[in-house]
Amino acid sequence: MMNNKQIATFGGGCFWCIEAIVQELRGVDTVVSGYAGGETTQPDYRSVCSGTTGHAEVVQVVFDADVITYEDLLTIFMMSHDPTSLNRQGADRGTQYRSVILYHNDEQKSVAEKVMDSLKDTFPQPIVTQLIPLEKFYPAEAYHQNYYQRNSFAGYCRVVIDPKVRKLRERYADRLKKEVI
Repeated sequence: MMNNKQIATFGGGCFWCIEAIVQELRGVDTVVSGYAGGETTQPDYRSVCSGTTGHAEVVQVVFDADVITYEDLLTIFMMSHDPTSLNRQGADRGTQYRSVILYHNDEQKSVAEKVMDSLKDTFPQPIVTQLIPLEKFYPAEAYHQNYYQRNSFAGYCRVVIDPKVRKLRERYADRLKKEVI
């Protein structure tokens, strides 16, 4: 049972990648892939991929802050993608793939600024992660939810997501829900 339930929203490229990573962390209750940060109401995958809605692919995470802090969650998020790459992650290009933290309150904004500042010397290029208030989150279509768990043998999962999950398991083994062999 969660004692200190909080919500975080962020994106760093394809939401399938971020979802797969965050779902493995101890203290994370639910992860919903979706869209945020744009102007269009009720966006769908096709419209977001067109680059005309202003939305980014993001995940909304419900977590127990007594088990994993917002700061730790953001640090792991920042280290699991390239926050120095503007509007792209790997072969995925467009504003919908931007690195973004959508804060829910002033405390989250302050923590996000602290995390980004603490990591600035970790990367060879400046961090370009956008930091904006969350105005509205739109859940993505059902076929995008738990994508990696349901499609781990698909080509994209094996080539793009598997290496990120392996890196997470090596770097943050002590933070995982279960021990990985």
